[in-house]
Amino acid sequence: MTLSTEPYLGVRALDQERGCLHLTAPEFDYDSFEELAQSLVTLLDASVVEKEANADLHVWLIDFEGCRLMLKGEHYSASLWLEALSQDDSETLVFLAGWLKKLTQ
Repeated sequence: MTLSTEPYLGVRALDQERGCLHLTAPEFDYDSFEELAQSLVTLLDASVVEKEANADLHVWLIDFEGCRLMLKGEHYSASLWLEALSQDDSETLVFLAGWLKKLTQ
């Protein structure tokens, strides 16, 4: 996989206190979220465990190397982020933030 064929994904902010990694992404809407989210899951070499779609929020439970994270996308605010499910998982968000920053520089 090459980055040139993937949508631009990067790090907006890491909030360790709340266990959230806010991402930059191309604009998406309700119908295009699936493609964008799957690109991120593929880039991370993660797997999707479960998907839920509400009126304005998509929530996917993903597995990244044995760590469960929530991938959330809210199309009205064009927000995309990963959430740790436990305090122990916050180290994974720190790793992913550093890895994505290096990958997109």
